[in-house]
Order: sequence, then structure tokens, then C-alpha cells
Amino acid sequence: MDSVTQFALGAAIGEASLGRQKGSKAALAGGLIATIPDLDVLLSPFFDTFTKMNVHRGFSHSILFSIIAALLVGYLLSRMKFFHDVRVWKLIGFSFLCLFTHGLLDAFTTYGTQLFSPFSNLRVGFDSVNVVDPIYTLSLVIGTILSITLFKNSSKKRRYANILGLIISTSYLLFTLANKRNVELQVDKQLEEIAVNADQILSVPIGIGNLNWRTIVTSGDTLYLGEYSYYKELPSLVKIPRQSNLLDGLDQHLVDRLIWFAKGNYAVAEYQGRIRFYNLQVDTQGPREVDGYIAPTAFYYEIKALKDGSYTLESNMHSRE
Repeated sequence: MDSVTQFALGAAIGEASLGRQKGSKAALAGGLIATIPDLDVLLSPFFDTFTKMNVHRGFSHSILFSIIAALLVGYLLSRMKFFHDVRVWKLIGFSFLCLFTHGLLDAFTTYGTQLFSPFSNLRVGFDSVNVVDPIYTLSLVIGTILSITLFKNSSKKRRYANILGLIISTSYLLFTLANKRNVELQVDKQLEEIAVNADQILSVPIGIGNLNWRTIVTSGDTLYLGEYSYYKELPSLVKIPRQSNLLDGLDQHLVDRLIWFAKGNYAVAEYQGRIRFYNLQVDTQGPREVDGYIAPTAFYYEIKALKDGSYTLESNMHSRE
């Protein structure tokens, strides 16, 4: 999720773990530690488009990284005067919680995280929360702020508001999983009505509050794009050819990585001799007519063959018009 939310979660963990001992500085430390995995974006200028998709939310978001970084951060904290009276293993455990929950929280978004890197490139993703969702974020922020401002460090009541914020935010995440299942049940009914057998169904939330969703159904080499809302009737599914045959003859490693990144939720188009790859796992802005065909979404990768037989990969975006 966004860095503000990750900071808020880390701050809440810091307050819950060390708030009574170290006051508001525990929340600050937790927030800062929780943002460490997102420092992988600083490496972006050094990589091409193809490599970036493998690096972001990769090893820096893994369980192994959380363990290694927690040992280092915990030790460094123990050397600081402010934390010298806290046991080093408590600081390591606190650091691990801040780091591990970062990757775990990101796993609830459509982008997913490589939690088991470097042993597996599986991108764990539950696809149930938007990257930015104020309902989740504010429950953490309010709980932490109330704990810090209303109670002294020594007060036994200090942790109550913060823990309540953690309970509400975690309950909201669980709600989104149940809500996602309900959306997919509605999609199943739609597919039965039009006699379509689904190979794969993806549902992703759009906007805040988990009320609006977009759905992508893969059936053979055809996609069916739909929408779901709690306050609108379900519109008809939009049928779009996936055209996976356009990937034949391209560099197989490149194709495999693109499909891996999309988790199989993709469509392909050809325009002026260039191949356009639409990744519907991470971009679901809805279909639009462009350049004489219906594009399934706005964002795409354009693959261009070079004279030496290699390929370039460039990211681009369609406008609404």
C-alpha cells in the first residue's frame, strides 16, 4: 500500500510494543522502520522497465529480508542511548513486526509481494484492497494519535485506543476478503447466464470503501470485463479477445516474465507493427476504444523488435478520449 499507510501501521506497532516505555518516539521509530522495504524504489533509475517489475516488492518485501533487516535494525537501536534500556531481542522482535507486516499488508493489494524471495518468485496477492484506502489508514492513525495524546506513558489505558485501531483495521482487511468472495459469486451467476466457463476470475477493488469492483474473467483466449457495485445494477460483460498468439515468436524469457507479472490476466494487441501488452492484474481502469480497437485498460507495455533480434519494453498509457 502507500507509504503513509505503511508508516501508520508501523507507528501503531511501535506504540503497541514500546509505547509505555518510550512514549511517542516508539511510534516514530516503528513508522520509520516500516517504510524501509519501499526504499527499493530508489533503485528504479538504475533498471530498465523489464527489470523494475522484478525488483519492486521483491526481496525487500520478503520474509528473509525482514529477518535479516530486523537483526541489523534491532542491534543498531540497542546501541542508541534512547533505547539502551530495552532488551536487544525485544528491539529485534519489534523491528521484525514492522518489516514483515509491510510485505504482508502489500499482499492484500493487486500488485502482490514476493514474500518467499529468493527461494520462490511467487507473488502473493489477495487482491482485496486498493493501494490507497483511507478507511484502513485512518483507523490506525486515529488510534495511535489518541493513545499518544490522551494518556501518559505510565498509564495502563494508553494502549487501548491504539489496540482498538489495530483491531478495526485488521477487521476491515478480513471484511475485504469476504467481500471479494461475494463479488466473485455474483460474477459466477453472470457467467452461468451467458454460458461461459471461466478458466480464471480476477476481482479488484476500485476507489475507497471496498464498494466498487472491476472483474476480469479469462475463458480460453477471450476476456470478459465487468463491474460490480453495491448501489448499481451489474452492467453487461465486455468481451475482448486476448490474442495471446501475438506473443508467438517473441523472446520467450520476456514473454514469460510479462505473463508472470500479470498472473495470466492479460490481453495483447498489435498497432503499427508493435505489440501492446495489457497487464490487467495491476491496471483495471476499464475498456476504451483506441487506435481502431477496444483496449481492456489504459496502461500497457509496448514491445518493439530491434534489428539485432532483441526487444525493447516501454510503458505507456491511453487517454480516455
